[in-house]
Amino acid sequence: FQAEDGIRDSVASRGLGDVYKRQILIISATNDNNLELSNKLQAFLSELQVESKVVSLENLDLPLFGGKTDVEDSIIKDFVRDLSMAKGLIFCAPEYNGGVPPVLSNAITWVTVKTPEWRDAFSGKFALIATSSGGQGNRFLTAFRSQLEHLGVNVLARTISHQQEKPLKEDSVKKILQGLIGITGD
Repeated sequence: FQAEDGIRDSVASRGLGDVYKRQILIISATNDNNLELSNKLQAFLSELQVESKVVSLENLDLPLFGGKTDVEDSIIKDFVRDLSMAKGLIFCAPEYNGGVPPVLSNAITWVTVKTPEWRDAFSGKFALIATSSGGQGNRFLTAFRSQLEHLGVNVLARTISHQQEKPLKEDSVKKILQGLIGITGD
């Protein structure tokens, strides 16, 4: 098994065959409050000695899915590789109009349409859903949970909801992250 940029044990690496699934992939739908939340979660995971990677969907610059557009294969393959290599997933996105933000649904659509191995990216994975929204983001959390479960993802019951006027409860967030770490085997 080989990966182009897999996670290696920096102390005891024995070459390409020593690549293993270990990281948590944090997917931010936007480059504002949810990217900030993603970076905070990554810092907490680092404190807990868990490797993670943040991917911003806005930076992928995926075109809107439709019959007349296409996406660069390398962009989707890289994203699917990141999803497939991760032992756990964290999705950070705002609630848009009472539901899932279009950039997140669009990315998932491109993954499922453009790659035959898309099921490896989702099926059997454990995920945590987080949001930084104007309100509590409950409609997003519910709608996106349903979408992920349809794809075969095991979604943790606890979620992280951050609002601008309320500081993040670090102890609570770390306990939620420890739940994801414990269930993914890290």
